[in-house]
Amino acid sequence: MVTQQTTSTVARQQPRYAFRIGIVLIACLAFLSLYRVWTSRQTPLQQVKSKYLHDIAQLDSAVRHLNRAVDAQWSEIRIQAAFDSARLAYKQVEFLVELYNPETAKSLNGPALPEVEEDDGLQREIKPEGFQVIEELVFPYDPANRGELRGQLALLQANVGRLTRVATDNEMTDSHVFDAIRLEVFRLVSLGITGFDSPVANHSLPEAVASLQSLHQHLRFYDLADQQPDLAERLDGAFAGAIGALQKEQSFTDFDRFGYITQHANVLSGLLLDAQQALGIPVFQESRLLSASARTLNDRDAFDPNYFVNSRDDRATPSRIALGKMLFYDPILSGDANRSCATCHQPDKAFTDGEPKSLAVGFGGRRIARNAPTLVNAALQAAQFADSRVTFLEDQASDVIENADEMHGSLPDAVKALRASQVYQTTFSKTYRDGVTEQNLKNAIASYVRSLTSLNSRVDRALRNEKQAALSAEEKHGFNLFMGKAKCATCHFYPLFNGTVPPAYQKTESEVLGTPATADNNQLDPDLGKFRTTGITLQKHAFKTPTVRNVAQTAPYMHNGVYQTLDQVIDFYNKGGGNGLGLRVDNQTLLNDKLNLTPGEKKALIAFLNAL
Repeated sequence: MVTQQTTSTVARQQPRYAFRIGIVLIACLAFLSLYRVWTSRQTPLQQVKSKYLHDIAQLDSAVRHLNRAVDAQWSEIRIQAAFDSARLAYKQVEFLVELYNPETAKSLNGPALPEVEEDDGLQREIKPEGFQVIEELVFPYDPANRGELRGQLALLQANVGRLTRVATDNEMTDSHVFDAIRLEVFRLVSLGITGFDSPVANHSLPEAVASLQSLHQHLRFYDLADQQPDLAERLDGAFAGAIGALQKEQSFTDFDRFGYITQHANVLSGLLLDAQQALGIPVFQESRLLSASARTLNDRDAFDPNYFVNSRDDRATPSRIALGKMLFYDPILSGDANRSCATCHQPDKAFTDGEPKSLAVGFGGRRIARNAPTLVNAALQAAQFADSRVTFLEDQASDVIENADEMHGSLPDAVKALRASQVYQTTFSKTYRDGVTEQNLKNAIASYVRSLTSLNSRVDRALRNEKQAALSAEEKHGFNLFMGKAKCATCHFYPLFNGTVPPAYQKTESEVLGTPATADNNQLDPDLGKFRTTGITLQKHAFKTPTVRNVAQTAPYMHNGVYQTLDQVIDFYNKGGGNGLGLRVDNQTLLNDKLNLTPGEKKALIAFLNAL
């Protein structure tokens, strides 16, 4: 009897539900129609902001859905699917979040590694949070980690909420929007397709699709088709091609990154700059390491070697470079006038010396603590020395001159010696208003080092589609491995191939690799690296990520020169660094997982590196 009544009641209520649903649908359609009319009356910039707020709301919903999936203890597959949806929602807003809320962006999607933050001389450890940490907890998902996962999701929800609160007050300009769009293309190339922010799930390709689709939607708010229909059509085609290449059935490992960059990404970023100029939207003129007007990351002048200076007054000039070159090869700066900068930085060895550790001043065959790094492209780093202990090249010069083991000199004595030289007196007076001073001496040497910037290898020329510089199939394979399966580019970032982090290129990272003391690989090198400067446990054995450009000329390798060949270096990484060798490095930042590179893949990697 109860069942009959219940069934009857439901039957009577169904028309009401249908009527209510109909009313709701009509209301929704009416609202959507009004919304379209309203947005059509907005300026492009207002439409961008409306879309941004809408997409943040979508991200908030997706994160809440992921929260519910974990709270309800859904299956691993469903939790992973909810995570994927949330990450794709983030990729829709990433380019504007990175522009307007970079610190929140780092909390939302920063690397799953603890970080040291420096503020007014104080240093503190920042624990990782956000999507990358959560990815490690759900791929695979272990219910035993549910408590930690819920804590991370609470932080994620709070950070998305912060976005919502701040977004309404963001003051946008068209220049900022176009800058953010092009930087997102550069981010996709240098971080996205390398797997940097999806190191476990390897979902970088579909996430790159979401990013590009969002950029295309935002670009359509601008009336480019009315002003430049041909350009608009070409740009639409470039987006379609770039998205289609990512959507082809392929694995993360098999993706042709070289072809994608040359045929799609570089074309797209160049056309975006053309569109900005066609619309009369100014390009930023501010000083950056990566030029705001670079068409691609492979432009000859995309990066400014004069960016990392203490002040604009320290920027290199032709006369400063010439004077610095004189000083670089002159032993007048050393304590006993028997060695120069070029003693340990020899041009024919890409400004290294070919020694595991350079010979120290004096007798007895003593060695200095570390391997002499290349000075080529040293200007394209935000920190100097293997332990990143100084910021500016001027300070590097003075540190070396006054180091007892390296040049055993002093700046005051060097200034006296230079003032006693008529040639140097005259040259300094022509170059600097105040003549020979310690600062001018340091700046001249630093200016010469800044001139040792070269981004014109055969790889660079091939990426610019210069036919005479075409790479072999093996070299292209090596590039794709470097940028993909071998995970090299997640630390040696494209296209500088050093530790300066794209696409802002403001910070140069250090890593803990677990480098052994000898090539036998049975003992950790005792050098504490950055810890000696900071005293932070997290930074024990941490060393700056150097460039691998000109690596064929800079053997032996690593901060201690432990490896004589690239085969040995690749074998070290292939095994998972120090932990993979069984050295037990608790704070290792390099992934412990084996890369499973085949002999042929190792050979291809070396072929690429030799071309670089």
